[in-house]
Amino acid sequence: MKKEKRYLVPDLYMADPSVHVFNGKIYIYPSHDWESGVAENDNGDHFNMKDYHVYSTDDIMNGEIKDHGVVLDVKDIPWSGRQLWDCDVAFKNGKYYMYFPLKDRNDIFRMGVAVSDTPEGPFTPCEAPMKGSYSIDPAVFRDDDGSHYIYFGGLWGGQLQRYKDNKALESAHLPQGNEDALPARIARLSDDMLEFAEEPRSVIITDEEGNLLKAGDTECRFFEASWMHKYEGKYYFSYSTGDTHNLCYAVGDNPYGPFVYQGIILTPVVGWTTHHSIVEYKGKWYLFHHDSVPSGGRTWLRSLKVCELEYDENGKILTIEGTDEQKMSELDIALCSTILTAETKDS
Repeated sequence: MKKEKRYLVPDLYMADPSVHVFNGKIYIYPSHDWESGVAENDNGDHFNMKDYHVYSTDDIMNGEIKDHGVVLDVKDIPWSGRQLWDCDVAFKNGKYYMYFPLKDRNDIFRMGVAVSDTPEGPFTPCEAPMKGSYSIDPAVFRDDDGSHYIYFGGLWGGQLQRYKDNKALESAHLPQGNEDALPARIARLSDDMLEFAEEPRSVIITDEEGNLLKAGDTECRFFEASWMHKYEGKYYFSYSTGDTHNLCYAVGDNPYGPFVYQGIILTPVVGWTTHHSIVEYKGKWYLFHHDSVPSGGRTWLRSLKVCELEYDENGKILTIEGTDEQKMSELDIALCSTILTAETKDS
């Protein structure tokens, strides 16, 4: 299904949008792509992410997107090493809590918390990372009873393969083929929102027959980019398949799952992968994500995008086309031309 899409911040490279409704407005919490000059690799070392901005609007498809500026910088975090990847924000008891992944000084991803009195920040970071935290892609979900849950995890550069049962492995293990796929993690947050209230659990995804998805099911197994939303009383866990570039979802009866795989939300876009959030606003549902079209297909310089999301009468999400084949072909030609020109100059 083709949908009208809007680029939200055309003058800056922003990605991985976490989106919430606070005080009647849409607030967007993205990561920030900078040109690093580092060669691209599967660990994501080329992502030079050093700060966060916050954006807001009261008209998603046509209104002004207000930039509230830098709200947290890596240099202000006491335990910082490098790379502020995607973040998320939750509200409780008059405070806003930003959850962020950051490599410590040993180059290990941990998750930190920063606090603000307003949704637009600025956010003040806690002195230390969350106890027992690891990997990337925090996404916080508030259930109807007021409980908050944090979902997290990402393969390859996200380091999830370095852990088992919440303990670091001596040697990382990335499942292959018919081994069970490596799952995301979930934990309920403490009352003060600053720590896990329990040991993180696996987010189990099965097929319709109840079989666990396998590592070889690359078109539908979890890779990164957890998100949770609720629709018609059901819990929709959505995520990216990473190296196969789909946004998929599975449905369950509670925040922990298990979740039954349902299908693809968004087909591949220009760029290595995609990362998203889903939110209801003024009676409509929206999918926020990113692609690399404005930067000419450079996967480390991405731009925020939004389109309307729809369900059928059975609660199935209607699949949205990512980027049309003509546009992808044009970008492939442009990138090849750029590479050939550079090689000619070098020789």
